[in-house]
Order: sequence, then C-alpha cells, then structure tokens
Amino acid sequence: MSSIIQPANHGQGTGRAAPILPLRLENISLQVRDTRILDNINLAIDAGGCVALMGFNGAGKSALLRIINGLIRPTSGRLVWASALKPRQLVKRQAMVFQHPVLLRRSVEDNLMYALDQHGYDRAQRSARLGELLALADLKHLQERPARALSGGERQRVAMARALSFQPELMLLDEPTASLDPGSTGAIETLIRSATDLGTTVVLVTHDRGQSKRLARRVIFLHRGQVVEDSSREAFFTRPESPAGQAFNEGRLPDA
Repeated sequence: MSSIIQPANHGQGTGRAAPILPLRLENISLQVRDTRILDNINLAIDAGGCVALMGFNGAGKSALLRIINGLIRPTSGRLVWASALKPRQLVKRQAMVFQHPVLLRRSVEDNLMYALDQHGYDRAQRSARLGELLALADLKHLQERPARALSGGERQRVAMARALSFQPELMLLDEPTASLDPGSTGAIETLIRSATDLGTTVVLVTHDRGQSKRLARRVIFLHRGQVVEDSSREAFFTRPESPAGQAFNEGRLPDA
C-alpha cells in the first residue's frame, strides 16, 4: 500500500506556509504489469541549486520525476514533504516542464497571463509580472505570436517562463533541451540558472554530461530503477563508484 504524500510536522501553527523542501522519498517502487520501473528508491531533495537526475534510457528517471509531481502513483513507498500542506496545495508550489511542452492555442502573452491568473495574481500584478517574464525569457518580440507557431526552442522558453510565473519552490524539468540546437539549449540553461538564483530548486533529467557539469551541484544516477550514485557533480564526473556510472562517463553501454 503506497502513501503519495505524507507531510512532516513542520511549520504548523506559524500562520504562514512552511517550505515544502526538503523532500524525502522513502522506499519508492513502481511496478507496471511485469516490469519493475523503480526499485526501492530512497532519496532526499534539499532546497537550493540544481540536481541532475541521470542514467541510461529506461533507468526510471522520468517516472521518478512524475511521482514527485504527483502525476504517477508509486506501487509502494511514500513522499515526505517538509510542509503539512495538502497534496493539491503542494502541487501548486512546484512546476514541471516536459521535453515537448503543451501550450495553449493562444499568443505567448495569453499563455503567460493565463498562468498568472491561475496562481492568483490580480490585474495590476499580472501586467507587471508579464513584463518581467517576457524579459527573463527574451520573449518580448514574440509576445503577440501564436505560441504553437513558434520554433521548438521558443516554445520551450515559453514553457519555462510559464513555469516560473509564480516563482515555484521546486521546478522539475524532463529533458527540456533534448531536441534543441546549441543556441536554444544555452537560452534554456540561462533560464535554469536564473531560476536557481531566484531561489527555485531545480531537478533536471538530462543525458547531457556537459549540461550537468555546467548546471548541477549534485548528480543522482539511476540504473535499472535503482539509485547507484548520489554524489556531488565533481565526484560523479571524476570518480564514479558504480560500473554503470563509469560506463556512462566513458560513453559506452553498461555491461550486461
């Protein structure tokens, strides 16, 4: 029997919302029919900076991200947040951006204004915040363009700006630059740095070793549904401890 969100007893009675991080994942497993996707994951996600979630294809990275965001229910295990907020409120304090974002059939401005409205900004606040987001993501010149008519990199910048619209405490990114050219990748990485500079904790799924070296303070490496490395960026890229981590760094497939 799984427990999706089990709040820890922090911040109750203070009159203000407690931070949602750190987050503890305790004995998280995911079974889909006969396939074990995740196997007894135990992790802590602390506040601050960027955490890279890495591994070969099929390691369970995206599934783990979706469990954190509440999109998938684990077969067993629980998430223990640092806040006593209800699940729906916890989700509102985090944002998720997919490799192929889904945008509204509206202009760039309308996509951002809709997000601001959903998060309770009044009209004056929405106008001011819109200007900040357009500047942050370099979208001012595309403000009136239909969002779905943009290039892949431009659409991803809209998705990132939309995710950052309400200054989430936690942002989950599922390979946001996997299909992008170097220039668009650089623009997204700039937004990720801006997010962490503003206090948002980022968990980034990526296969790009260079990207992790540029952005991450910590690397969590999954292999066959298990955490086999959890270390600083420097340690993972200079002295990985697992055979799978060594193979990944050497650009080869792991031994069977």
